[in-house]
Amino acid sequence: MAKILVTGGCGYIGSHTIVDLVEHGYEVISVDNLSRGFVEMNHRVSDLLGKEIVNYQLDLSDRVQARQLFEANSDIDGIIHFAAYKSVPESVDQPLMYYRNNIDSLVNILELAQEFGVKNFVFSSSCSVYGNADELPVTESAPMKEAESPYAHTKQIGEGICARFAKAFPEFRIVVLRYFNPVGAHSSAQIGELNKRPENLVPIVTQTAIGLRDAMTVFGDDYDTKDGSCVRDYIHVSDIAHAHTLSIQQSIKKALPGNCEVYNLGTGTGVTVLELIAAFEKVSGLKLNYTIGGRRAGDVIKVYANNSKAERELGWKPVYDIETMMKTAWAWEQALAQSPTESIP
Repeated sequence: MAKILVTGGCGYIGSHTIVDLVEHGYEVISVDNLSRGFVEMNHRVSDLLGKEIVNYQLDLSDRVQARQLFEANSDIDGIIHFAAYKSVPESVDQPLMYYRNNIDSLVNILELAQEFGVKNFVFSSSCSVYGNADELPVTESAPMKEAESPYAHTKQIGEGICARFAKAFPEFRIVVLRYFNPVGAHSSAQIGELNKRPENLVPIVTQTAIGLRDAMTVFGDDYDTKDGSCVRDYIHVSDIAHAHTLSIQQSIKKALPGNCEVYNLGTGTGVTVLELIAAFEKVSGLKLNYTIGGRRAGDVIKVYANNSKAERELGWKPVYDIETMMKTAWAWEQALAQSPTESIP
């Protein structure tokens, strides 16, 4: 049984990936300093799996603390690195905090992986590295445009660090996964996205529907799209989680074409904001209270993935459609309302 370290394991995607890894036979340990993740999520994951998932509460941007983790676990076979700050507006306001946290933690974890001989590494990246792509659907070979935010820039830098590390040390195998727009929740409704003040669209939709918000705003209806609202590639969080399991499997088996491979994780279908709202209204039977506002600075007009490389080389194919994504997100919101957690900010 291979032992996988999941950094940021108390976060949204990290928690779902832990569940998928364990369900596919892996032993998992988590590390999360809980500055953005939630101990509640660790408890929920452990309850869902029927076994305790150990979480080390330490800061990976502190090399001394990070080293303690590896000294206590000398038998790690692979690392999936989620731990990073991810708020675009916050990164604009506090860019140095984002560079310090996101870059230092990556450098520390790669140094320690090298020292302790952990040769399988999966890096959590983002479609934000593309900016406003010239061609759609966007492929992994598309050139990176100037980053729209310090957050996106840290992902571009992080990918560059991974690529150069892999070139210098060819015995290491690195997989870079570029997520499009993760949404939804586990089909059990036991885990999902915990955030009372989310910035992402889907939890804002569900919070509005359940009454935590009086109304919500759609930013812009005059873009060059089918209905004037922005287009995104929404992908279910469980589909994303499974891609990490497949990535670590292929890495351990040495079955990847090269020692640093990049993959898009998206459905390949662009969905407008208004289409997403319509899908939610259909599955919930509710009419959402929203207004149309002006464009929001920094928003990409439209982006969606060409995911053929991930299908071909990882054997990955998303299985959740947009209505199922909305259905699981709504079930999670309703479950939270039944057992609210005051510790969630």
